[in-house]
Order: sequence, then C-alpha cells, then structure tokens
Amino acid sequence: MKRFGILFSLSVLLIGSALGAEEATNNTESLETLAKEMASIKTSLAETKLALETTKQEANWVWTCIAAFLVFFMQAGFAYVEAGFTRAKNAVNILMKNFSDLTVGAIAYWVVGFSIMFGPQVLTGFGVGVPSFAESLINTEDGNMDPAKYTFFIFQIVFAATAATIVSGAMAERTKFSAYLIFSIVITAFIYPIFGSFAWGSLLGISTGFLESLGLGGGEGVGFHDFAGSTVVHSVGAWAGLAGAIVVGPRMGKFQTDGRVYPILGHNMSMAALGVFILWFGWFGFNPGSTTSIEGGGFARIAVVTHMAACAGAISAMVLTWLLFKKPEIGLTLNGGLAGLVAITAPCDVVSITGAVCIGAIAGVLVIISVLFLDKIKIDDPVGAVSVHGVCGAWGTLSVGLFSLDTGLFSGAGFGQFAAQAIGVVTAFLWAFPTSFAVFYIIKKTIGLRVSEDEELLGLDILEHGNEAYPVSK
Repeated sequence: MKRFGILFSLSVLLIGSALGAEEATNNTESLETLAKEMASIKTSLAETKLALETTKQEANWVWTCIAAFLVFFMQAGFAYVEAGFTRAKNAVNILMKNFSDLTVGAIAYWVVGFSIMFGPQVLTGFGVGVPSFAESLINTEDGNMDPAKYTFFIFQIVFAATAATIVSGAMAERTKFSAYLIFSIVITAFIYPIFGSFAWGSLLGISTGFLESLGLGGGEGVGFHDFAGSTVVHSVGAWAGLAGAIVVGPRMGKFQTDGRVYPILGHNMSMAALGVFILWFGWFGFNPGSTTSIEGGGFARIAVVTHMAACAGAISAMVLTWLLFKKPEIGLTLNGGLAGLVAITAPCDVVSITGAVCIGAIAGVLVIISVLFLDKIKIDDPVGAVSVHGVCGAWGTLSVGLFSLDTGLFSGAGFGQFAAQAIGVVTAFLWAFPTSFAVFYIIKKTIGLRVSEDEELLGLDILEHGNEAYPVSK
C-alpha cells in the first residue's frame, strides 16, 4: 500500500506538472496573441489618424479651391458693374478689358509675379522674392505637383486678377486697349506682387515681409494686418487706377469750362446692379476663403461680418444720397455696398458684428464724399473705383487698429496696431501710385495711352474692337 501511495502521489505530481506546463503554454500563446492584436489595433489607429489628417487636408484644399472659383466669378461682377456704369458705345471695350486682364495677368503672375511675392527674398526680411517661374515654388523637390501649394497658387492667381481689373474702371471710356494690356502685365508681374511680398510674404512659409514683422506696441509687438486684402489687393489696384486716371485725363465734356461737372450717366443700371450682386456673392470666397481652412468654423464668422458690413455700407450710402440729392440714388447706393465689402476685407477675422456694421457704415459715407471730392478736383473716375477700392480700402485697413478685438484701440490695446496699419496704408500708396504713374507716363510718351477724339466720340467698341454690344438688326 505504501508503494502504491508513493506511485499515486508521483502520478498526481506528473499530471499536475503536465497540466501546469500546458496552462503556461496556453498563457504564453494568449499573451502573444494579445500582443499581436494590440499591435494591429495600434497600426489601425495610426492608419485611421493618417487617413483623418489626409481627409482634413483635402477638405481644406476643396474649400480653398471653391473660394478661388468664387473670386474668379467676381471678374464677371467687375465687368458688369463697369459696363453698366459707362455708356453703351464702350461696353465691348469694358468687357474685353475685364476678360483680358484676367488672362494676361494670370500668365504674368505665373511667369514672375508669384515668385516675387512669395519666393526667397533678395533682401531677407524686407520683401521682393527672386524672380522665377511659379513651379520653382509649388512643385516638390523631385518635380511632382504639390496639391497644397497648387491650391494656394490658384487662390493667389485670382487675387492678382482682382487688383488688375480695378484699374479698368478708373480709366474707362478713353484708354487704348493695347496700353491697358501692357499695364495689366506690369501690375500683375511687378507692382502688386512687390507690395504683396511686404505684407503677405510669409503665407507660403518661405519668407517674411517687413510689414508683417514691424513689432510695434508692447511685448512682442504687432505687425501690419490685412487679412484678405483691403490694401494689398484693393488699394494697390485703386492707387494704380488713380495714377492712370490722372495721366490719361478726364473724358471729353465731363468738366465744363465754367467749373460745372457734367454727369455722364451709365447706360444700364440693371447690369450694374447684377454686377454688384455677383461681386457680393464672390466676396464670400474672397474673405471667408482666405482662411484656407474649414477647421474651427472661422470662415462662418467671417462670412457674417462681411455680409453685415456690406449691408451697413449700402444703407448709409443710400441715406446720405437721400439727404444730399432728395432722392435715394442707385449708383452711389450700389457703390456703398461695395465700399462696405472692401472695408471689411482687412479686419474681417478680428472684429465683431457690431464692429463690422460700424466699419461698413463709415465706408458708405466715405465713398460718397470721395466721389464728390474727386469730381471737385477734376479727376474723372467713371465707376468710382478709386473711392470704393482706394479710399475705403485704406479706411478698412486702418479700422483694424481701432476695432480689432485683440489689438484694437477700442479694446484697450493702445495705438500699436493702428500705427502698424497706417504704415502699411502709406507704404502701399507710396509704392503703387508713383510707380503706376511712371509706367502710364512712359506708355503715354511711347505708344500712346488715350484714344483719339473721334474714337472717343464714336465709342471704343467699333474702332478698337470692330464690334458693338447692342448692334441694330437690319
């Protein structure tokens, strides 16, 4: 029995050892399986995170491209506003100029303008990039297309076209088409990009312009702030238009010898009004699209303040014309809406709705005062381009220093931001106006800037383009 007990005990021990070994083996296998599953989950999470990041980037690209397409459509708005505010005999010329400055401007901006604006700078920290084709900046090192940078490029192309087309309205009805084309190339290749490099040079992440890094005020200080281009796009285009209007001179009969101003009425207010509606619609790409991102929903806030500023500008302009002329005048009311849109373009990301309404309302008043003042000093601007885009662009830029919720004077932040804005506004004028004046003067003394008196009387459509906007059927 004793021997049997020993054998039984040994059997039990052997069986227990076998079972323990099997359990240990099973536990090891379970741990290995768990480790593999954890690794798989970790890989899946990483892939999901990467996919989400890619989707987010692609959504931002889509949003920016849609915004660019809206800004592109603004060319139709400019064409209709300018054609409606001028005479029927020049409508084809207006349409041709708005179509052509888009096309030749895009080529000029691709060849040299984009690189001057955003490329490695000749003087680091100042501005003015080294001229080169746009591909040198938007392609990868191995020559492939970078979708993020191509998205940025198309957005900047349509902005450059906007700056160029503002000049058309200020010089309408008496400027040679060939001369206008030459200037469209100059402004999109050099004038606009050079100032853009001062104010927006850092947007591509390669360089920084001196206006961006002024460092005024306390602490780290503030630089010039123009979110979507009240000055960079609109005022630069307007100061160029002002120079052109001065060099080319007023339209025949506009200013009488006895000092009276003869109103030369536009031929189609329906066309002008539709043009303003198109521009207003396009501005929802111009301002909200400048976020280049849907993250955080900031574009929605910008859309609201943009709309409210335009409404306030239209209302204040309408009320002022009612008081001045005893009638609510359609042309100046339309320009009041545009004035509000131009003014809110610089501060749209940093102001409240109340601030936007104040900015727009003041712009609606300023545009009328400016139009009357230019007539007083005998500068002929047929569509009010200088007043809308130049004066109200400057006001909107300065308003950042007053109404900004973070750095504005009315928020208790001091004068630093206002001073930075003033420096940017003055720099834009001192660059764009004399440079454009010199270019127009050279054109005037070489190929000629103005059409002949006969051509101006008959209209530019037939003699410049061999066509009419409204031919009479025979």
